[in-house]
Amino acid sequence: MNTSLSLDHYRLLGRSGLRVSPLALGTMTFGADWGWGAELAEARRLFDVYVERGGNFIDTANRYTEGSAERFVGEFAAGRRDRLVIATKYTLPMQPDDPNSGGNHRKSMLRTVEGSLQRLNTDYIDLLYLHAWDFTTSVEEIMRAMDDLVRAGKVLYVAVSDLPAWQASRMQMLADLRGWSPLIALQIEYSLLERTVERELMPMAQELGMGVIPWSPLAGGVLSGKYRRQDLQPSPDEAGSRREAVRAKGTLNAHNLDIADAVNQIADETGYSPSQIALAWTLRHPTVTAPIVGARTLAQLEDNLGALKVALAEDHWRRLDDLSAIELGFPHDFLALPATRNIMTGSVHLARRR
Repeated sequence: MNTSLSLDHYRLLGRSGLRVSPLALGTMTFGADWGWGAELAEARRLFDVYVERGGNFIDTANRYTEGSAERFVGEFAAGRRDRLVIATKYTLPMQPDDPNSGGNHRKSMLRTVEGSLQRLNTDYIDLLYLHAWDFTTSVEEIMRAMDDLVRAGKVLYVAVSDLPAWQASRMQMLADLRGWSPLIALQIEYSLLERTVERELMPMAQELGMGVIPWSPLAGGVLSGKYRRQDLQPSPDEAGSRREAVRAKGTLNAHNLDIADAVNQIADETGYSPSQIALAWTLRHPTVTAPIVGARTLAQLEDNLGALKVALAEDHWRRLDDLSAIELGFPHDFLALPATRNIMTGSVHLARRR
């Protein structure tokens, strides 16, 4: 791990020349519309500290805190807009009773982008994500509409989030074949508690030139050490809380708490915080460009930024890798069998392409 890493040690995003910080500032915590986010003054402090340290990669979405997140970002970015890389997303409906307010189709995309531009108080979006796969819109419609927005200058780069690997690969190859704007980033859930993306999504991103942007690298706070065994049982006072949401998603369970316990133990042994170790673990993957940190307080942000300085012994990393390991399944495990490799290559020794 590079112990000199900092927010102003920028990385290229995917196949593009766009330079972004190694940690992105998430803004789903900007605004109290959902009952647990940061109010305007605290959100501004988070934004200012991140940017003053050299951070330039801001992640938001049209529906985050019902639009407050984008409005906050637009206000905070005033006077320094061009030095920032602002990423937002479309797909989620702002008017749930309107059948075309959400989805991946052209009308939803164009209307959402216009609304985001107004809330962000800008005339261009650096990076536009498809937020989630809707299983109804063709990849041709999506990629052509994205390319039209890029040609119009309203969007500079395009990306995708939360979709099957085979759909993302279709989209990228279609863009390459037709000369449309390529996808440069893939935003997916990735953490010590969610490694199934290592089967298809992350190898696909690496092969096709997409930088991986992990969301929820702390698994809803489970890896920060905030939950214990007693939290496995629901309590009457948690309705609408983050704990209820984490449990409903299935993240809060005994196996995951075993992994969290290992993170806590290594934190005790090394002097780093559990959150710093969990974030630093995601940064070790060569496909990862910038995990998203979603702090609600300045203390949380300061702690998260410390992940850039984490340096553990290989034994510590190995313990975390082994405890959180998943089975890749077919065909990966089958193709890795010595018998399979022997049949395929015989006595020939081949160096893998990097």
